[in-house]
Amino acid sequence: MISLPNLPGSVDGVDACGRLPAAHDPINVERAWREPGAAPQADMALSRWTRQDATSVAVSHDGSDRWHCIGISLKCTSLTFTHAGRVLVDGRVTAGAAQVTAPGVHCQADFHGASDVLHLFASQRVLAECYEDLFGRPPSGDVVIDDPRLIRDPALERLGQALAVSHTRDGVLGKVFADGVSLAIVSRVIARHFSVPQRDARRTAELPSWRMRRVVEYVEAHLADSIGLADMAKSAGLTRMHFAAQFRHATGLRPHEYLMRRRIERAQQLLLESRHNVLDVALSTGFRSQAHFTTVFKRFVGQTPCCWRTSVHEQR
Repeated sequence: MISLPNLPGSVDGVDACGRLPAAHDPINVERAWREPGAAPQADMALSRWTRQDATSVAVSHDGSDRWHCIGISLKCTSLTFTHAGRVLVDGRVTAGAAQVTAPGVHCQADFHGASDVLHLFASQRVLAECYEDLFGRPPSGDVVIDDPRLIRDPALERLGQALAVSHTRDGVLGKVFADGVSLAIVSRVIARHFSVPQRDARRTAELPSWRMRRVVEYVEAHLADSIGLADMAKSAGLTRMHFAAQFRHATGLRPHEYLMRRRIERAQQLLLESRHNVLDVALSTGFRSQAHFTTVFKRFVGQTPCCWRTSVHEQR
C-alpha cells in the first residue's frame, strides 16, 4: 500500500466543502478595482472585477509602476472611463472590448450598472519575453503600450472568455492553462501595438530529451503543488513562450493537458493502492477541491472517482 505525499498546507485549511483557500485560484476576485492581490514575486497576475448591483459606483486607481494592466470586458456595461484625466469612454461598452493602461497612469471608472471585467497584469519581464518571441530579438528598451484607446479584437475576446469559463468551472483548467492564455493575450496586444514582421515557415524546434526529462521529473515531484507554466518552463531552462511551443511539438499535448493527465493518472494509482478518501486523493494530486477533482476525473475517465474505484475493485 502506498502513502499519500504531504499535502500543501494542513488539512485544517480546507473548508466544509473540501476546497483549498482562494489563493490556489489563478484568477483572484478583486476586493478593490484593479488590485490584483498578487504575490510580491509574481510577474503576471489575473483578477476579476464583478458587480451584480445595478446602482452606480465610482472607482479609481493611481496605477502601479509594476504592471501594464489589460482589461477585457466580459459582459456589456455602461460606464464613464477616464484615463490620465481624459474621458475615453462615456456610454455603452460591449463584451469583448479591451483596454491597456501603462504603468503609473491614474484611471477612474464610473460604472452605471452591473459589470464584469477581467484584468491581466503583466510586468516588464513578461512583455519583454513576448516581444522577443514575436520579433526574434529582445527589445532595445522597456516595452511600453502607450495607446489607451478601446480595442475591439475577436481574438482577445475569445481568450478572455476562455479564462472566464475556466474560472466559473471551479478552476478545472488550472494555473498552467491560465498562464498560457495570459501570455497569448499579452502577445496579441504587443502584436497589435507594434509592427510585427511576417514569420517565416521555420519548423518549431522539438524539446530535447534531456530537457523533457527535467520537466517530467519536476512535474512528478510537484503534482500536489500549484504548478504554473513558468515553473515547468524554468525546469526545462526555457522561457514560457519557447517552452510551450517546443513541449507541444514534442508530445502533441499542451503543457496544461499533460499536467492534468498526470494528475489523473496519479489519482487513479492512489485510489487503487490506498484506502484514503476521495478528498485526500484530490488534494494530494493538486486539485483545489473534491468537486474540482470529480469534474476533471469524470471528464478523463468517464466515471466519478468513487464509481471508478468500486468498479475496478469488483473486476479484480
